[in-house]
Amino acid sequence: MSDEKRKLRSAAWFGGDGKNAFMHRSWMKNQGIPDDNFDGRPVIGICNTWSELTPCNAHLRGIAEHVKRGVYEAGGFPVEFPVMSLGESNMRPTAMLFRNLASMDVEESIRANPIDGVVLLVGCDKTTPALLMGAASANLPTIAVSGGPMLNGKYRGQDIGSGTHVWKFAEDVKAGRMSVEEFLGAEQGQSRSAGSCMTMGTASTMASMVEALGIGMPDNAAIPAVDSRRLVLAQMAGRRIVDLVKADTKIAEILTKDAFENAIRVNGAIGGSTNAVLHLIAIARRLGVELSLDDWDRLGRGVPTIVDLMPSGKFLMEDFYYAGGLSAVMASLDDVGLLHRDALTVNGKTLGENILNAPNYNENVIRTLDNPLTAEGGIAVLRGNLAPDGAVIKPSAATPALMQHRGKAVVFENIEHFYARIDDPDLDIDATSVMVLKNCGPRGYPGMAEVGNMPLPAKLLKQGVSDMVRISDARMSGTAYGTVVLHVAPEAAAGGALALVKDGDIIELDVAGRRLELMVSDAELALRRVEWAPPEAPVGGYQSLYVERVLQADAGCDFDFLVGRRDAGIPRHSH
Repeated sequence: MSDEKRKLRSAAWFGGDGKNAFMHRSWMKNQGIPDDNFDGRPVIGICNTWSELTPCNAHLRGIAEHVKRGVYEAGGFPVEFPVMSLGESNMRPTAMLFRNLASMDVEESIRANPIDGVVLLVGCDKTTPALLMGAASANLPTIAVSGGPMLNGKYRGQDIGSGTHVWKFAEDVKAGRMSVEEFLGAEQGQSRSAGSCMTMGTASTMASMVEALGIGMPDNAAIPAVDSRRLVLAQMAGRRIVDLVKADTKIAEILTKDAFENAIRVNGAIGGSTNAVLHLIAIARRLGVELSLDDWDRLGRGVPTIVDLMPSGKFLMEDFYYAGGLSAVMASLDDVGLLHRDALTVNGKTLGENILNAPNYNENVIRTLDNPLTAEGGIAVLRGNLAPDGAVIKPSAATPALMQHRGKAVVFENIEHFYARIDDPDLDIDATSVMVLKNCGPRGYPGMAEVGNMPLPAKLLKQGVSDMVRISDARMSGTAYGTVVLHVAPEAAAGGALALVKDGDIIELDVAGRRLELMVSDAELALRRVEWAPPEAPVGGYQSLYVERVLQADAGCDFDFLVGRRDAGIPRHSH
C-alpha cells in the first residue's frame, strides 16, 4: 500500500462523517482551523515543556513556532500541547522526583490524542529523559529537539560556567577567598541568555545523548539557544517528522541497543553527567532494550574524554559548538571503531553518514584521541559489600590521587544532619576522611536529590583542601566535580549496607579495580542490621506512590509498572 493511501492513526478521530468525527473536527475548528487540515494528512504533536518556572525552557514557545513551520511545509498539521515541565533550578525537593510523573503525562497525552508523530521540545535536565521515556512507551514516530545551551557565562573578564562556578565560588566564600558581595555579583553574568546550562552538565549531556542516539537532528547537542541555527534545526525537524510518519518509522526503530551503546561511549568522550546512567537505562527499559550498569562499565572502559569542557575541563558549550560540536567527537570515536556506524537516525541517514568527514576546528576544545583530557573517561561502576548492586563515579571529574583511597568514614544520616554538622569546628574530619551521606536515594529523600557532591568543611577549605572522597546514595549535578561516589545501590532507605556505616569505619575505594568496600565484618554488619529501622515513609499523595513503586538506581529509578513498551494504539470512543 502506498504512503498516500495508508490510513494514519489520527483518521480514527478526524476521518469519516459520523457523530464522533463531527465532534472531533467541530471543536478543533473553533481555533480557526480550515477543513482541509482534517483530510488525512499527518497530525504532528509538538510536546512542549515551556514554562517560566523552568528557566532553561522559557524560550521553547519560539522554537515550537519554527517546528510548526516545518510541519506545514512538509504537508502536516501541527498541534502544540503542554506537559509537566521540570525545572532543575526551582523544583523541590528535587526535579528527579517528578521525572516519572512527567513521563506518564507525555505517554498518556500521546495515547489519548489524535497524533501520528511527535516532536519533543526539551531542555532542562529531567525534561529530556521524561519526554523520551513517555514517547518510547507510546512508540510513535518521534524527534527530540533540545532548546540549546546559554551563551558562555562572563564575570570580571573570565568565562564562568553554569553550576560549576556556583560550587567553586561557594567554596571560595567558605574559605575566605571571596566576599559574599563578589559571589552575588556573578549571578547575572552566569545566566546571560536563554538556554540551559552551558557546562557539560546534565542538560548538555542529555542533548548530546539525543544526538548520539539518533533521535535528534545533527548538531542538536551544541547550537546555542540564541543562535539562529537552533531555529533552523527546529524547522528541519518539523519537516522531517512528517517524513517519518509517512514512512511509519517509530521510535523503537531508532532507539536500538546499538544506539544506546553509541550513546554510552559518546558520554565517556564528552565527560558527560553521571545522571545519564539513570536516564538511558530507564529509556531503554521502556522499549524492552536490556541496558545495565555492566554495559556502562564495559563500554566506558578505554574511552578517553576528549572534550575539554567544565566541569571536567575549562571550556563551555558555546566553544564546543564553534569547534565542531558532537559530530567531530563522534567522528574521532568512529575512526577507531568505537561506534556502530550503521545505526539509523531520524534524518534518514545512518550515524556514519552523518559524521563522515566531520571537521574539528579547535583541538584545544575537542582534543585528539592521543591527547585526551582523561585517558579513561567512561563512567566507572563500582561494586563491593557497600554497593552490591553498584555505584558510579565520573573519573574525568575526580582527583587522580584519590581514585585509590582508604580512609575513616564521617557519617551523615541525612541531608539535615550534614548541614548541622559539617562546619562544626569540633568535627573529627581531615583530608583523608571519607564523607558518607545516607538516606538521599530514590526512596530516602525521596527522589534522589543532587546532594552527593557534599560541600567540604570550611576548616579544611581554609587549609587548602580542594577534594575528598564522598559516598552517597544520592545524585550530583552534572555541573559538579570531585571524587564523588554516587547512586549506591541498594540505597540506605531500602536497607542497603550504606545504612549500616558508622563514624570511624574504614572504607576502601579502588576505581581501577572497580571496588567499594566497607571494612567491617559480616558478623558486625548483621548485628547492626538488627538495630536498623527504615526511615518513615511519606503518607498519601504522589510521594507515597513514588516511594512504594520506584526502582533502585541500578534499574534507572523508573516506576516498576512503567517498564516496557505499551504502544499508542487507538483508544475506544469517548462519547
